[in-house]
Amino acid sequence: MIKRFFRPADKTGLIIGAALLTALTGCSVDGSNQRSGYRESPAVRGEATVVIQDDYDYYPAYETYYSRNRHEYVYREGNSWVRRPQPRGVAVNVLLAAPAVRVNFRDSPAQHHADVVRSYPKNWTPPGKKPDNKGDRKADMKDDKKPDDKRN
Repeated sequence: MIKRFFRPADKTGLIIGAALLTALTGCSVDGSNQRSGYRESPAVRGEATVVIQDDYDYYPAYETYYSRNRHEYVYREGNSWVRRPQPRGVAVNVLLAAPAVRVNFRDSPAQHHADVVRSYPKNWTPPGKKPDNKGDRKADMKDDKKPDDKRN
């Protein structure tokens, strides 16, 4: 004997239950496409938008930018701009000891580089600071080591 699991009255409840389940899950049929599809209801979808405003220090001697927010270096490599965790061709401590200027743009350095290079050429030093001249430094060292200098 075969048992009937659904009676006619139960089919109505099944249809109402399926409709209620569809409504509660937040899915609906997208009528804009030729074929049927499902999309999530905006109330169900949880998206967060994070906006990071870049801020850069520019090292003219190396034509390198450092993004303080992203902790990365930005520079040209051939005709392309790259973002890397390390600067190109110089140790981080050497770069950080070089003269730098904080630039006032929040987007890509590529958009402003021509103006920045004009304002801050490779030999730029901050106002009031003498350019770093290794020849003068050697002369100062020689003066410190005069043979007639007698120290006790």
